[in-house]
Amino acid sequence: MKRHSDLSPPSVDDLIGLGGQSARKSYYPVLQSKLEELEAERNRYKWLFENALHGIFQAGTAGEIRRANPTLARVCGYANPAQLEQGACLVDLLGGGQREFERLRERLLSEGQVFLHESTLRRADGRLVEVSMNLLLRTEPEGAMIEGFVADITERKRMELQILRTNEVLEQRVSERTAELVELNARLQLEIEEREAAQRAMAQAKEQAENANRSKDKYLAAASHDLLQPLNAARLLVSALRERQLADGEQDLVERVHLALSGAEHLLSDLLDIARLDQNAVQPDLQVFPARHLLRNLEAEFQPVAAEAGLQLRVRGSDLFIHSDLRLLTRIVRNLVANAIRYTERGGVLLALRRQGGQVRIEVWDTGVGIPEDKRREIFIEFRQLSGRVRSRGGVGLGLAIVERIARVLELPVGLQSRPGFGSCFSITVPLAAAPQQMIPLRPVGYDADLLAGAEVLVVDNEPDILVSMDALLGGWGCRITTATDLRTCLSAESPIPDLILADYHLDDGEYGTDLVAALRAHHGRQIPAAILTADRSDATRRRFRQAGLAVLNKPLKPGKLRALMSHLLESAARVAVE
Repeated sequence: MKRHSDLSPPSVDDLIGLGGQSARKSYYPVLQSKLEELEAERNRYKWLFENALHGIFQAGTAGEIRRANPTLARVCGYANPAQLEQGACLVDLLGGGQREFERLRERLLSEGQVFLHESTLRRADGRLVEVSMNLLLRTEPEGAMIEGFVADITERKRMELQILRTNEVLEQRVSERTAELVELNARLQLEIEEREAAQRAMAQAKEQAENANRSKDKYLAAASHDLLQPLNAARLLVSALRERQLADGEQDLVERVHLALSGAEHLLSDLLDIARLDQNAVQPDLQVFPARHLLRNLEAEFQPVAAEAGLQLRVRGSDLFIHSDLRLLTRIVRNLVANAIRYTERGGVLLALRRQGGQVRIEVWDTGVGIPEDKRREIFIEFRQLSGRVRSRGGVGLGLAIVERIARVLELPVGLQSRPGFGSCFSITVPLAAAPQQMIPLRPVGYDADLLAGAEVLVVDNEPDILVSMDALLGGWGCRITTATDLRTCLSAESPIPDLILADYHLDDGEYGTDLVAALRAHHGRQIPAAILTADRSDATRRRFRQAGLAVLNKPLKPGKLRALMSHLLESAARVAVE
């Protein structure tokens, strides 16, 4: 008789219990143990599915709900998951209906997943509930299947609204407190000669007000900087939409969004400038430059604005050289021209130079309604607009306040002549200078579309929304876009050598755009054209950009300026290559 060890290996029948009695006895416990493990695992997943905090569902690619857990049923207002599984469809549940479902299905079929999609679901009682969904496309033997994970964010939305309302209440309280302080100061001023105690109280109240104002300015500067980032992404996306062929109704909506974002951008920029000026954070960088440099850029910027308003913009200048801060002086004249266009209904605006000995007076004439004699100091106060002036073209009363503050920093006099009913003339007087030995090159006003078509452009930013926006905008201009968030990604083997680099200044983990540009140039062994895109407007960073020889554009970006700068950098690089 053969020993057990000499027997042949057990057959499949032996393993599943169909062999001999001894085999069944030997393998039955193992098989039973595996079955129990599988059953326990199945029960565990079933428990997780039924007790998950988020709604979970499985649906076909046509949208029909095949499985749903109790949480999803509760979110949608159903008594149990069976009511969802018996005929419910994503098309009916989604607040956007068929169109939203089609968009989600297209993304799933192309990308395989959709994360953090915020939408609304229609409950059984017809009400809408705010949700955030993560969707996955799974391929099963019986066909493709959509798996979804749904989180109810109604409470989060409610809290956001509550925070917004709280901020409004706080702002109202700040305004009321400021009014109270002003009233207190006025009373103390009247009593200062009568009581010494009142004088000390007034000085103390003044110090408190100044401290509060400095804190307000710091907060305003920080908040404005942070708000410029998402505003920049929104402006770029809207600009990309404006360049596409849309239906008339949709085009009108895009234009309205564009105008609203432009107004918000101007207000935030003005508030940021006011805060920096009030903190004495702006230091002039004096240099000698041709006056035509200033005039040419302003003419290119405001000719389309004036034409849209039905006005004629004329620019008159000569070959004079000015000794001042080009950036700050440009801001002064830009505000004066914008103000003249905004408050002129018909006629035109004249930007001209008038030489006076060793100085030159930059004048901005308009044919607007004019300013009464007793109101000419009032218009330089923040948020102050004369009721009789035209206000249909926006403005919140900060433009001339900024002019007055910058002129104070540059120690330049601001002049005003006006005749009510006929127009006004604002002027700024600056020192003349001798022509320098090395001329400052003028940046081209226009752009060459052929240079952008097919150009390899590397965009580096730590904000994903801005990368998406830049990809949409530059892609519409014909550029081939590569996006990255840091230097390591830029140096990957898959990244092509860029023709142009557009980098944010403040990146994550202490990286700076200037260092990134230098590293990429060294890595590729060529002087790749580059520009810095930043919401940081401090003087220190501007000096750093100038030392690095890098062009800079402030966020939120104006697409026209961005396009002109890109064309200029690519054209300059091509010209150097030919030489």
